[in-house]
Amino acid sequence: MKKASFEVLAQDSNARVGQLFTAHGTIQTPSFVPVGTLGTVKALSSADLLKTGIQAIIANTYHLHLQPGEKIIEEMGGLHGFINWKGPIITDSGGFQVFSLGAAKEHGVGKIASIFPGTYSGGHSYSNKGKPLINVEEEGVEFISHLDGSKHRFTPERVIEIEKKLGADIILPLDECTSPLHDYDYTMEAMNRTHRWALRALNQFHKFPSEGQALLGIVQGGEYKDLREQSSDFISKQGFDGYAIGGSLGRSKDDMHRILEWTVPLLPQDKTRHLLGIGEIEDIFEIVKRGIDLFDCVFPTKMAHTGTFLTKEAKRFRIHIINSRFKNDSYPIEINCNCYTCQNYSKAYLRQAFLNKEPFAITLAVMHNLYFLESLMHRIRDAIKKGQLSELAKHWLSLTLI
Repeated sequence: MKKASFEVLAQDSNARVGQLFTAHGTIQTPSFVPVGTLGTVKALSSADLLKTGIQAIIANTYHLHLQPGEKIIEEMGGLHGFINWKGPIITDSGGFQVFSLGAAKEHGVGKIASIFPGTYSGGHSYSNKGKPLINVEEEGVEFISHLDGSKHRFTPERVIEIEKKLGADIILPLDECTSPLHDYDYTMEAMNRTHRWALRALNQFHKFPSEGQALLGIVQGGEYKDLREQSSDFISKQGFDGYAIGGSLGRSKDDMHRILEWTVPLLPQDKTRHLLGIGEIEDIFEIVKRGIDLFDCVFPTKMAHTGTFLTKEAKRFRIHIINSRFKNDSYPIEINCNCYTCQNYSKAYLRQAFLNKEPFAITLAVMHNLYFLESLMHRIRDAIKKGQLSELAKHWLSLTLI
């Protein structure tokens, strides 16, 4: 099996079209990667997922370790065999859980709504604060399982061992994902610890090579320019197979844009760049323009579970289907959409299905949202090839004002 490699095919300023070759297929980039935390994109079978056109998924090492456990998955042919998905798979390391079970509970910061506190909180106090379920030390991280209260220790070496058993095509090392409310000193401390962990992970990765697997290095540094530059410089010199940008992306979308402008130019041009945890439509054009190749987010699937459908024909590209105005609407979510949902069901039916809490309704919503995003990514790739990304972005972003 061939390890992942990357080839740039076309550029439009900093945006680029590429091919990411993996042992289980080629990803055309830039590409959105849906989150399948436990190996499953919720509500979809592998066959359903194929119908959306999605090229790859990202699963979570921490959650798979807790349930069902890497040993069981390894015995069943790794993640590809266990979930019956023949395409590329990425596994995150559990670094985000360092944030979500730690600082996120302390600071009351969530991944979707308040990851950019300056944008969403309006300066008000945060809610849902609680006691952290982790303890970060130099050796690694001790987690208290949210399932049964049992204790689990993740070290950089242990995470690589688990990910090798899971057998994903692209794996990420253990890192410390910081909060937008962490100060400079703590962010620097966490960044330096992440760098030391990266070296340990890389050593473990090379000590027990797995055919076909690639390891990405993760850039940290929070919202601080000098730290992002230091981290980009350090990580890019270690010989990783590609790079991911993680941690706090500042307190607003503008901060995120600046952080990418500081970071991306310092990373090698011939290797893939993955932005962790971002995927709203308004963000996609901005991150692609700044040179991101892959990005993942729970947004489209999480919204689908609430009856929120993505569409080009509504403000902020979304409608909530249980709104009474769709009661007698015989049209699909999007008239020109070729997804299974739009080809077979009206807004009126989808509204009734959600009101009746039909499980199939969620499947239809997830299928549409992922198809919608993959179709958008196809348009973006085509626009980059033609040198027309700015025009396409201007057109799409103007729709948010309607």
